[in-house]
Amino acid sequence: MLAVLQFDSASVALLERMLAQGRLPALAALRERGVWHELDTPATHFAAGAFHTLYSGTELADHGLFYPFQWSAGDQRVRYTTAFDAPPPIWERLPGARTLALDPYESRPPRTPPTGTVVSGWQFTDRVVLNRWSSPRHMSGMLERLFGPPASVEEVFGQSSARDLLTLRRDLVAASGRAADAADLLLAQADLDLAWLTFSAAHVAGHQFWDLSQVDGTLDDATRRVLGGTLEDVYQSVDAGFGRVLAALPEGADVIVTSPVGMDVNTSRADLLPEMLDAVLTGRPREHSSAGAVWKLRAALPTGLRSRIAAALPDRVALALTARLESRGYDWSTTHAFAHPADNQGYIRLNLRGRERDGMIDPDDADALMDVIAAGLTTFRDPDGTPAVAAVERIAKSFDAGVHADRLPDLIVRWSDRPATRLMYLSSERFGTVARRGSGSGRSGNHTAGDAWALVVPGASRARITSRPPRLADIAATAASLADADAAVDLPGEPLLERVR
Repeated sequence: MLAVLQFDSASVALLERMLAQGRLPALAALRERGVWHELDTPATHFAAGAFHTLYSGTELADHGLFYPFQWSAGDQRVRYTTAFDAPPPIWERLPGARTLALDPYESRPPRTPPTGTVVSGWQFTDRVVLNRWSSPRHMSGMLERLFGPPASVEEVFGQSSARDLLTLRRDLVAASGRAADAADLLLAQADLDLAWLTFSAAHVAGHQFWDLSQVDGTLDDATRRVLGGTLEDVYQSVDAGFGRVLAALPEGADVIVTSPVGMDVNTSRADLLPEMLDAVLTGRPREHSSAGAVWKLRAALPTGLRSRIAAALPDRVALALTARLESRGYDWSTTHAFAHPADNQGYIRLNLRGRERDGMIDPDDADALMDVIAAGLTTFRDPDGTPAVAAVERIAKSFDAGVHADRLPDLIVRWSDRPATRLMYLSSERFGTVARRGSGSGRSGNHTAGDAWALVVPGASRARITSRPPRLADIAATAASLADADAAVDLPGEPLLERVR
């Protein structure tokens, strides 16, 4: 049996510090027995794109899914991710293999039910990335009757109140215990070939509790201490959940602990990018430009009000409305390029003739336009005069081939590595000043360009050396190889474990 324990979006620096302090005993014991691999990951360019690669073993240019709300060239608008086909996760590629998958991030109900159990939205629900569903259908209800319903953890961009964060802290600290509750029960019911358990609380906690720079209002000392310790408390709860799962695994089980993307202080200025791009293309910031309309709307309505409105809407309606707002207000007959939805790195797509439904840029002019955009964006600086943009890269140089490379943006904007949560504006000597609308995403932490890793702990199998540096896609390839060698044949990854002959 292979057990994959996903310590989702963990900070390597924080893990190392807590391991040194003896505060993560389960992970420490695994590390003593295992092999640590740093993984090449699509999160270097597309943080959210790492999840489909992790679960399916398909490289990013072949699945083309990199954000929950993506541009559809044929529709000339943004759509929620389920409008695009996705590769099946590895547990759907193993006919006959007995599997358990718990809370796979940004996943979907199976098209072909696997042999076993898949549950989403169990530790907590989030209508964007952790919808509530299960296969078999009755499984969610059965677990709820035994352990109670999951909390709703909906991220709404903007500043959060101390009250909301205290509630979120409670739900995130409890989440990993719920994962262990379900795993204890389901592992005892069947002999499994694959158990893939995603501990998602660390992911959300990293975004919301990296520091307290985005809290709305003044905190008293007691509240500051409680909220300030949340991220480490969540990491300890994940480790405790690991300990319970490890105790429930059969003797000789192989274990992989992995994180597909890292976490650190939020350096993103993506909410400013639409108006920065508009200033570069038109020569100056325009007060009444449609650029960044969704961020202007977010800034105009209090976070609590938007949260209540969203909660009152059915999931399907709320997601469709968000997608519509992301591309609101553009005149496509005059739009040369636009900022793709993002909350980490910045993404820019050209309105290219022959690719976009209403494209108006001649492909022969694309290179020159991208040069103009890159040169203009790199003139913007933070209020202290330091560069806001580290680099503007052409995606084609890294992802020039792939079945769905056409879904990707044309340019990626890499921000400087300084914290950006309290920035009020960016300025350029050539293009003027672009003011932040509201407080941006409200996230104090965000994903890093790298920091994907796997800790491979052999049980009945043995560690295997790959022919090139390990990649994120190798995790799914390992699961396929151990369960069914034929299933791994058409995957690009290489197994990190092999059976002992």
